Amino acid sequence: MKTPRVLLIAAALSGLLILPITRRVSAQDQPAPPAQQDQAAPQDQAPPPDQTQAPQDQTQAPQDQTVAQPQQAPPPPDASPAQDPPGRVARLSYSNGAVSFQPGGQGDWVTAVQNRPLTNGDNLWADKDSRAEFQIGSTSVRMDSETSVTFLDLDDRTTQVRLSQGTLIFRVRHLDDEDHFEIDTPNSAFQVQRTGEYRVDVNSTGDETDVTVWKGRGEVTGGGDSFVVIAGQRATFAGTDKLDHQIGQVPAPDDFEDFAFDRDHHEDTAESSNYISTEMTGAEDLDEYGHWNYAADYGPVWTPVGVAVGWAPYRFGHWVWVAPWGWTWVENEPWGFAPFHYGRWAFIGGGWGWVPGPVLVRPVYAPALVAFVGGGGFGIGIGVGVGPVGWFPLGPREVFVPWYRTSRVYVNNVNITNTRVTVAQVNTVYGGAHVAYANQHVANGVTVVSHDTFVNARPAAQGMVKVDARQLAEAPVVHNIAAQPTHASVTGAGRLAAARPPAAVVNRSVVGTRMPAAHTAMNVRSETPGPPASARMEEQGTSPRAETPSTNNRAATPNVPRPATVPRPPAEPARPLVRSAPPVMDRPEHNQSEAQKFSTWHQNQSAPARSAPHQSAPAHASKPKGGR
Repeated sequence: MKTPRVLLIAAALSGLLILPITRRVSAQDQPAPPAQQDQAAPQDQAPPPDQTQAPQDQTQAPQDQTVAQPQQAPPPPDASPAQDPPGRVARLSYSNGAVSFQPGGQGDWVTAVQNRPLTNGDNLWADKDSRAEFQIGSTSVRMDSETSVTFLDLDDRTTQVRLSQGTLIFRVRHLDDEDHFEIDTPNSAFQVQRTGEYRVDVNSTGDETDVTVWKGRGEVTGGGDSFVVIAGQRATFAGTDKLDHQIGQVPAPDDFEDFAFDRDHHEDTAESSNYISTEMTGAEDLDEYGHWNYAADYGPVWTPVGVAVGWAPYRFGHWVWVAPWGWTWVENEPWGFAPFHYGRWAFIGGGWGWVPGPVLVRPVYAPALVAFVGGGGFGIGIGVGVGPVGWFPLGPREVFVPWYRTSRVYVNNVNITNTRVTVAQVNTVYGGAHVAYANQHVANGVTVVSHDTFVNARPAAQGMVKVDARQLAEAPVVHNIAAQPTHASVTGAGRLAAARPPAAVVNRSVVGTRMPAAHTAMNVRSETPGPPASARMEEQGTSPRAETPSTNNRAATPNVPRPATVPRPPAEPARPLVRSAPPVMDRPEHNQSEAQKFSTWHQNQSAPARSAPHQSAPAHASKPKGGR
């Protein structure tokens, strides 16, 4: 008999296929610890729920469900892990006044749209009397009036931002040993060394940088020297080729500091932090726009309040093209970031609820956790050619299949950090097993729009196409989106902006301690930090306490090059946006001078460094968080 031998060979090959995947994610694929057992849902596939009550038995599809066309297996992830997209992005969480955005650092400037994901190469400008805020995981960065920012390098480990003019206030809440957080200015680079609260100012001519540290510690590199800035100091660095360094006391708070620290306090008291990972970007707004409850089979569930009639997930917003992920959803609601890029949606008790993923891991960002429907032979041809495009939100325990190029390691991680699934379930879906998607069978759960609405970043709710409900329920899930991006797909829903930074600011180069990714490496020069000239301050002051290394380290993932099919503006002449500064030299006379400056500062210090000097709420605080 040959059958046993064939089965034995097949089993061996299956083991070889699964083994390398399991080894990479085994630490995250273990049973939940005791603190999370109440949140763990059964591993059975979720069925189509009834619209008036919570899902019951989730092991079978409803009796009237008919699958008209078989589902095809997703194409296997064939990229290497080094080509995976980053697991983090920034989110534009607040804007007030004239705030402009330039995707990819080239082409048109458009008005900034809240909840737009921001990544490498993107530019932000807050015009006169304007402010903005962007978030990266648990870190929030605020921009004051006339501030220009470029995202030089943003991935799982690195946050490198170009500040060519203006003021940033930021609070770094989490910093692993291998993390790198750096603000690059025209004459120096400031690298954060500890969690804390910081401010960086760059004057209009770009030849002076001021660094204020309320809590924490950082290092400034530039002009061939390196300087440590500690809590309670405001350090000034003037010049370009050579820096004149002065140490002063932290000045009295201004209105911008009141605004920033008030928003920090709002985030510190958020109830949602009890139910989600602290490194989930964009979850700070959930408390103000919904409430948490416990649902059987799902655990903690967040339910939005005050939504429009006929509201469904991934309907009130628009699609944009953001490399390297491609098609990316931007939700209209001010709270609409975390629930559309992490976790899953379920229809419970007659309404939609968002089910976050595991609490103790940092979730991997996804452009939209949906499944597209259509395919050959399906009525009007959703998702094929230039026909309408349809999609629905994935439910708990359903596997997300990326439409962009990834590795199998990425597919595993983007799923097991956002919902309760196992690697075995992921393998089953990629093996071609039929899946009964719960939300595909919820009345009004599938959104279908015209091709023009989809590719031109138009509001989905206003461009919907009516399709027979049974056709939608029977439509096969497709894993390739045939729609090609246009110029409007890249720029998004923002209008052409009159407010933009002056040309001198746009072309101004900055100093960096490392070179960013190739497509954002313009106008940065690299300087290698050396022994800080002001390190002797540690001998005269209090030595900093060593921090315990965090255990949630992740490997950085370089960016995937932009697809050639995306419409791009004409290439501009290359400018050295990041430039390399001279190596740091150890000069005894300079070290002695710096030690004297520190001693003078220490003697003049009249009070301990403040951590939250903001007792009264400014006028800005009366606005809803994320409001315009």
